[in-house]
Amino acid sequence: MLLVQATLISLLCYLGALSTPWAMGIIGGWYTLSRPLVSGFLIGIIVGDVPRGIIIGIAVQAVYIAMVTPGGQMPADLNYVAYPAIALAVLSHASTGVAVTLATTIGVIGTIAFNLFQVLNSYWNHRSAKAIEEGDEKAFHFNTIWGPQILNFLLRFIPSFLVIYFGAGFAKEMLSSMPKYLLDVMTFLGGALPALGIVMLLTVVIKKSYMWVFFLFGFVAVVFMKLNMIALAMVAAMIAVIFYFATSNKGSNDSNNSGSNTSNGEEEEEF
Repeated sequence: MLLVQATLISLLCYLGALSTPWAMGIIGGWYTLSRPLVSGFLIGIIVGDVPRGIIIGIAVQAVYIAMVTPGGQMPADLNYVAYPAIALAVLSHASTGVAVTLATTIGVIGTIAFNLFQVLNSYWNHRSAKAIEEGDEKAFHFNTIWGPQILNFLLRFIPSFLVIYFGAGFAKEMLSSMPKYLLDVMTFLGGALPALGIVMLLTVVIKKSYMWVFFLFGFVAVVFMKLNMIALAMVAAMIAVIFYFATSNKGSNDSNNSGSNTSNGEEEEEF
């Protein structure tokens, strides 16, 4: 059973990689399959524990919610975070804090595989250039499509499979043998990392200082008023509509006032 689970999860790991074109390119792969929330749900289906997969996926997603990959460069390989790391956490029954710490560690290690893939791709680039010079269309297609994808598959599927198949039992035994204080430290650090991810997102989204009021209102609505997501979304929609019309009316009033001032000035000049 674990063999089938590791195979399916590792296949999803390959399909969700940044350089894999088969799942509608980066839209269906990198920006959908490699989101920890999505991968947690899919891993939960495969291993038969959807609630745990979603809970861990949400916790890990919060850490990387503001992560961008400009020019293909990334501080952590989200694809390795989404599949080997979350699968390992789900199969080993790790807590969310430990799962987040585990995911960040594997994500940093995953950048080594990504950078190795970029370096080794130069081999296919040279072969593609040679194929163009020789006018060999079949060799050109192989060296621009199939060659890099074979390499990409090996660097995604094999490490993911080995980590899941051989690491699940090892991780479970390791966690059970760890002293409690060490698990408490990992849980504390793992609990702080999602907050860091949310702060990074807020620094990007919030452009004006008064917008912090909306964030604080949402926090109060969830924590103290106990609103669920549907009620919170409806309240947020109403506030957004009111804010939009208020700012729109202010802009139109300002333009009208400036226009009237201009016309008064012209009349005074004519007089």
